[in-house]
Amino acid sequence: QLQLVESGGGLVQPGGSLRLSCATSGFTLDRFAIGWFRQAPGKEREGVSCISYSGSTTNYADSVKGRFTISRDNAKNTVYLQMNSLKPEDTAVYYCAARFLYSCTGNPTVQGFGSWGQGTQVTVSS
Repeated sequence: QLQLVESGGGLVQPGGSLRLSCATSGFTLDRFAIGWFRQAPGKEREGVSCISYSGSTTNYADSVKGRFTISRDNAKNTVYLQMNSLKPEDTAVYYCAARFLYSCTGNPTVQGFGSWGQGTQVTVSS
């Protein structure tokens, strides 16, 4: 059974940094792309970033380009999202999800992703 668990969220001041982790189990990580998504109160869930199953391709939403970096460590069965220069508008619950043999072409979207984690809250506020 595929399982993903997010961690690393918290309260941070504007301009600060956080690193989110997505720990996976129950499947061979190197066959799955992993996406990071977020959902703010009253808004739809949106794609933030995606890393392909091979790790060779990454994509980011325009709103986070240059500030967020996605990476994966297949040996640790974990995918990371390093978030720098955080803004209040980055406040949301962040989720990770998996998609089999996906190359992460185009902007990240929720379509095709499954096995969602429970989410981790990120709050950017002074």
